[in-house]
Amino acid sequence: MNVFGIGLPEMILIFVVALLIFGPKKLPEIGRSLGKTLKGFQEASKEFQEEFKKEAEKIEETVSMKAQLESSKETEENVVNSSSAEKNS
Repeated sequence: MNVFGIGLPEMILIFVVALLIFGPKKLPEIGRSLGKTLKGFQEASKEFQEEFKKEAEKIEETVSMKAQLESSKETEENVVNSSSAEKNS
């Protein structure tokens, strides 16, 4: 078990020190608030990832549409050039 680079022995040591500092009555309260804080960070992280994915998809769509427009312009130019070459012949 390795959370944030902290192994089990380190976690036990942190728990014991917290128990000595805050006492058994205050520790559950601190644990609850810490859990809520971590949950808030996870939710914010998920929202950030979703927004990042949406923006990446928009950019991909824009690039794809731009490439299609450029290829259609090239095709149109080729048609115009070939028709003017036929007229000159």
